[in-house]
Amino acid sequence: MVKTKKAYFHLPGLFEFYDLYGVFLPLFRGHREYFYDWCDIGSVYGAPADCTWGGGRVEEGDHSPQEVLDLMRKHGISARLTFSNSLLRQEHLSDKKCNALCGLFEQNGKNGVILHSDLLLEYLKINYPGLYFVSSTTKVLTDFQDFVKEINREDFLYAVPDFRLNKVFDKWDTLSEKQKDKVEFLCNECCWFGCRDRKHCYEAVSSKNLGEDSQEHYCTAPDAGNGYRFSKAMENPGFISINDIKNVYLPAGFSNFKIEGRGLGSALILEFLLYYMTKPEYHIHVREEIYLDNMLDLF
Repeated sequence: MVKTKKAYFHLPGLFEFYDLYGVFLPLFRGHREYFYDWCDIGSVYGAPADCTWGGGRVEEGDHSPQEVLDLMRKHGISARLTFSNSLLRQEHLSDKKCNALCGLFEQNGKNGVILHSDLLLEYLKINYPGLYFVSSTTKVLTDFQDFVKEINREDFLYAVPDFRLNKVFDKWDTLSEKQKDKVEFLCNECCWFGCRDRKHCYEAVSSKNLGEDSQEHYCTAPDAGNGYRFSKAMENPGFISINDIKNVYLPAGFSNFKIEGRGLGSALILEFLLYYMTKPEYHIHVREEIYLDNMLDLF
């Protein structure tokens, strides 16, 4: 009998949702009966505001990197810096803030960097060899064979495919166990499945993080003006539900699942934590613990 793997969730907002995780993580560790025994937290990812190397989303957060790392270390969770800027040039590699963050993260546990740029990858391999690396979904690899090449690269511990590859099960079945261990599926993407501008959207954020006066990207997808809705994400053909994880992905040998959510607000992140990790009969217990904490501003 093949033993089903455990699901490891990679959660958003390392800096942005520090206060939420400050309440949730002790609850998760102290009341495991509230949560599914087949899941755990693989990492929390993000970056402080105004990071040149940042990409994917423009993030915020008021807590110091050391505070953030102390919280993650206390609960035995890997911290990942989201440095997925796709437009980096040689002159950007000397950025003091980003280098200091990498040095600090390298010295404080088994932490990693999510990245897009091969230029940055080669730089980090030389200067911060204690970090592990994750290939970012911002590469928008929608061709399966291109993604296979990505997971075969020894530089990456994990790689996140474009969400439109999530359900190509006939192709995922062809991977070896070693390859499957490196795949990290993006579960709750709300972006239009037919979008052809996804790469341009990420590049616009990258340009903004570089401080460049670039043209704003305006999403032309249907219902774009409504913003992110979890209910809308659930209707996406690429959505990975909790039942999909338990009944399809885990038995097939996959164990890593990324939850999108930087920039969405703590209240919505809580809904993700409830949906993906919390037993339904304990939703109210977790909500009460979070809502009754006077230090949190969820709305």
